[in-house]
Amino acid sequence: MSARVSLIAGILAGLLMLAACLGALYWLLAPERFPVSQVELKGNLKHTTQAQIEAALPRVAGNFFAADLAGVRAGVERLPWVRRVAVRRVWPDRLEVSVEEHVAVARWGDDRLVNTHGETFSGKSKEALPALIGPGGSAAEVTRRYRRFSEIVAPLGTGVERVVLSPRHAWQLRLGNGLHLMLGRDADLAEARLKKFVEAYPPAVAGKKHEYVDLRYPNGFALRVPDWNG
Repeated sequence: MSARVSLIAGILAGLLMLAACLGALYWLLAPERFPVSQVELKGNLKHTTQAQIEAALPRVAGNFFAADLAGVRAGVERLPWVRRVAVRRVWPDRLEVSVEEHVAVARWGDDRLVNTHGETFSGKSKEALPALIGPGGSAAEVTRRYRRFSEIVAPLGTGVERVVLSPRHAWQLRLGNGLHLMLGRDADLAEARLKKFVEAYPPAVAGKKHEYVDLRYPNGFALRVPDWNG
């Protein structure tokens, strides 16, 4: 009988403790207690205004402990130039919203941009950015190869204006001087061909107007030179 009494007493004590905890939690989360009085924005913002961020924020008035951090983060991340948002509570009454913007590297297709991580986004820019084109899901690879191609052609004193990865995974470049290069398939082999071309470029075509180079030959390349009379 004493064991049964002890069991009942233990159950009652547990229920009383649970009730006390729930009561404390209810008191703690009551909207009128510990209200959020400030939302602080952090981040080096170039394309997103504070007014845009404030408009994208969900209503955060209310209890400090009950504030919907995920909702705040999701609201701000919907802005076109916002890549990532971190939100944290700062005692006693402040939310800190840290915003990381996209850094555009190039244009992707007709209506998107691509950032330094090879991620596409819907921001708009008036900058003169290179154009990258490729099949769906290839933005990261095309961006990475764009950087490599740019490094390789740097000795020519011109940049890469356009990179195309065709549906058949063949690489094409257009340089800032108007030169079109056909590199073929296999990105690593394309880089090797481009390096050889850069090494041979000055003596091979010095003083000649050219607009198309096909590097898909095992031991050389072909030039289309409209006004080559020699």
